[in-house]
Amino acid sequence: MHKQNGLMPPRYEAGRQSPAMRLISVNVARAREIVVGHRTVTTAIGKRSVVGEVAVRPLGLDGDEQADLSVHGGLSKAVYAYPVEHYPFWRTVRAQAGASLWDETLPHGTLGENLTLEGLRESEAWIGDVLRFPRCALAVSEPRTPCFKFNAAMGFPQAGKLMAQSGWCGFYLAVLEGGSIEAGQGFTVQPGPREVRIDELFRARVPKPR
Repeated sequence: MHKQNGLMPPRYEAGRQSPAMRLISVNVARAREIVVGHRTVTTAIGKRSVVGEVAVRPLGLDGDEQADLSVHGGLSKAVYAYPVEHYPFWRTVRAQAGASLWDETLPHGTLGENLTLEGLRESEAWIGDVLRFPRCALAVSEPRTPCFKFNAAMGFPQAGKLMAQSGWCGFYLAVLEGGSIEAGQGFTVQPGPREVRIDELFRARVPKPR
């Protein structure tokens, strides 16, 4: 396996499906200013877990904000979900890069996701699929594209490149039926047209780095 900048990229595995799909964590954040390099930028990428029910509205979750509405938020990108299965990889590469200790945990929401999901990866999510939770329904809309703020949040400059290389991007969700959502809930997937998968669209938009 090719190795770049001392970091080992993950192997792409298509077609794996967990028997149970569950919402591990619900994460929100208000926009705040951080320093990236020599400039100050506004970001809400550093989400943190919340306990209890959270209202789900057409433009996202209560208590959450998006800093740059040109790339995040809006009706089609109201909620961002990320598979918990990729978290061990990000913990490892952050430690390899010196951004964290080897035994340091990586809190859910660190990748900027509102929903940390178990059992649904990018290779199993199709544009138009509907995730049905007990009290809301969310439609898979498009993949997330990493930016320089993602590098800053992860603590090392190769993070975006590794996301592009792996295809482990997570996916945006539109709110089909508002209501509420809570960590620990199970969910089901109602198939959509099944024409384009999230990983396929991501690779079409973001070429794999050489």
